[in-house]
Amino acid sequence: MKKPIAIFLLGAAVLAGCGTAEKPAEPPAAKNTATTKSTGTAGKTGAVAWTQCTDLTGVDGRPTTPASGVECGKIQVPLDHAKPDGEKIDLALIRVKAAGDRLGSLVFNFGGPGASGVDTMAMATQAFGTLGRRYDLVSFDPRGVERSAGVKCGGQVDKLLEAESDADGDKLAREFAAACEKDSGKVLPYVGTVNAAKDLDLLRTALGDEKLNYFGLSYGTHLGAVYATHFPKNVGRFVLDSAFDPTVTFEERAVTQATGFDQAFEAFAKDCVAQSCELGANPAAVESTVEKLLAGLKDKPLKVGDRELTYGLAQLAVITPLYAKASWPMLEQAAAAALKGNGTTLLTLADAYTGRKADGTYSTAMTSLQAINCADNAERPTAAQTAQINAKIGKIFPILASESSAGVCAHWPVKGDDAAKRIDATGSAPIVVIGGKGDPATPYQWATTLTRQLKTGVLVTYEGEGHGAYLTGNGCVLKAVDAYLLEGTVPAAGTTCAA
Repeated sequence: MKKPIAIFLLGAAVLAGCGTAEKPAEPPAAKNTATTKSTGTAGKTGAVAWTQCTDLTGVDGRPTTPASGVECGKIQVPLDHAKPDGEKIDLALIRVKAAGDRLGSLVFNFGGPGASGVDTMAMATQAFGTLGRRYDLVSFDPRGVERSAGVKCGGQVDKLLEAESDADGDKLAREFAAACEKDSGKVLPYVGTVNAAKDLDLLRTALGDEKLNYFGLSYGTHLGAVYATHFPKNVGRFVLDSAFDPTVTFEERAVTQATGFDQAFEAFAKDCVAQSCELGANPAAVESTVEKLLAGLKDKPLKVGDRELTYGLAQLAVITPLYAKASWPMLEQAAAAALKGNGTTLLTLADAYTGRKADGTYSTAMTSLQAINCADNAERPTAAQTAQINAKIGKIFPILASESSAGVCAHWPVKGDDAAKRIDATGSAPIVVIGGKGDPATPYQWATTLTRQLKTGVLVTYEGEGHGAYLTGNGCVLKAVDAYLLEGTVPAAGTTCAA
């Protein structure tokens, strides 16, 4: 029986439920090159040469053609910020040029940690179309992610996801960490959120912006909070949506998320029944059906072509649609198909979560996540401690629990620290923090605690379901965010948006 290794998740790397850019009928006929001049300390990074994007990947892992107006570029940043004139690495960028009267740049981080901002922005242009009329929409692959010295671990992701036993899981976690050191040893000591925040300030300078205007989702709220802590005077208009509290321990994170996903699963089951659900006549029956489906895969994985839908992959497949209410019908359809012997959609959902590409290779989403999580924490949970965490998760939301007590950080080759846990943006411009009452991955309580830590935070409460309140299309949330980013109008204290 295969058992997945414990993974300390934060947020999905895909924007579930958001609009994606339509592909043009054919690529632009000629290369369009533009240069953004740098100012201030620009000599450290140089200008950004924007050119046609050539290596974008869609959510299905296949190459994709960018929409009109989408450009790519790169800047160089120090591998070690303590040695600004030393070795450099490339930071991959993407830009969607403002369609109207330009206010400046708005930089996005879509979460993870480990999500490619380059690929996600290429898919998400329609979701931020209103903002795109006044801003150049900019994103990037943070250091250690994909094109920006992405962390690679010897093709070990499949092994990371599954193990035969606790002892085997611990062995594979050790082998995975060793493979990361072998393939990415140069960058591993320098990944993490503090270094990414310093890169972000160099990006601001390279874009020619006096202040950084920023939109962070999920893990992106952590990066934004760390930036505001280190560079409070450079904070422009900041929105942190689906806020993460970086002070929580691995155990607190896991237990809180288990509670959030359990509540989202219950809400899905109720909604499914209200829509004439194939999975059961009442919410309890729906939940039981999905749980029994997964349990059956422990001993008898479902064949999907030349692959198998295992219990561990099915866990990830069920979790993925719970991030957004718009994706709940997909979970119903995928589970119903699997009950009839067709696991294709569930396997596709798992692949979207793990970053598996059509050719069987993986993006760096999972490997980058591990590297950044381990860098941002001094914690090194042992197998015994991880087993205790899994036991607690299992009592709250069994679908999220791992049956293997292995943890990668216990064997990580680089010592982590807690520098990214210290948040205090005193002296910055107001920072809008959004928390969703029905957010499974970054529960509402984290938005309240992050707002207090920032000192300059202004909390907006969304009472609906889903991870990423702005992406739900809720009119109240859109109005509050757009008014701040486009006009500088700070939301009133206690702003609450009904579902």
